[in-house]
Amino acid sequence: MLRVLKWLLYLAILAGIALVAYAYVGPWLGVNFAPPAQEVHTPVTLKAE
Repeated sequence: MLRVLKWLLYLAILAGIALVAYAYVGPWLGVNFAPPAQEVHTPVTLKAE
């Protein structure tokens, strides 16, 4: 059982390293992480009493 937990820990660490590497290398591979930008206009009613 301990051997399985050790392998799961190694796999989690490797997955974390891969995720960080993808975040840094992704823009060079053509991946765009930026959200789509759009302007939002919301009317606001103020009660001046």
